[in-house]
Amino acid sequence: MLLAAAWISMPAFGATALQCVPYARIVSGVNIWGDALTWWDQAADRYKRGHEPRRGAVLAFRPAGPMTLGHVAVVSKILGERRMLIRHANWSVPGAIEEDVLAIDVSEEGDWSEVRVWHSPTQTMGARTNPTFGFIYPDKPGLRSFDPDPALGSSIRLAGMDPAIAARISHEARAAAPAAAPATARPPAMPRLKMDMRAIAFADAAPSGRSLKDIIADVKRDARLR
Repeated sequence: MLLAAAWISMPAFGATALQCVPYARIVSGVNIWGDALTWWDQAADRYKRGHEPRRGAVLAFRPAGPMTLGHVAVVSKILGERRMLIRHANWSVPGAIEEDVLAIDVSEEGDWSEVRVWHSPTQTMGARTNPTFGFIYPDKPGLRSFDPDPALGSSIRLAGMDPAIAARISHEARAAAPAAAPATARPPAMPRLKMDMRAIAFADAAPSGRSLKDIIADVKRDARLR
């Protein structure tokens, strides 16, 4: 199975897992501390904010459902008016880093106030719609490298996007411009993810406390509730 190696190398159950906040702070250069749900207000007098995705910007998620403390992710590539790639941690799996995975705008106004995000274990777009505050723009746009640091919690790189797929999606986005895709339209192509085996070098060997079957069951339950 494509992601089997990731589950072998998951952080040990009960161990501190890498959170989205320190990962986003390092990768974006947006120097804000505290829970993700506070970032939007904290940024008001320190950074520019808006509703247009830009490379290196932080997308701040509102608390919703089980995501009680919000979430933050960093924009890595713009694919079109309603599609982009993001980098974030602690989303699909506790402590996991997902680099350059798909996020789509499903808001009625096309302002990225509601998004759906790629779910690596099931290789599909997540079933849940996630409300957001908007984007926080760093003083110096760009992406910074993230080096695993045990002091920040156990982590793995669950998956990375295949460069060939990313290039094809980008080409399709340019070909479709300038027309924006309808909010309810399905993206013309979904990225397939491949394992980054470098995870073995810095991840715990103990299995996760939650199995892949449990997470898939959660996604299916979420879909039925909607």
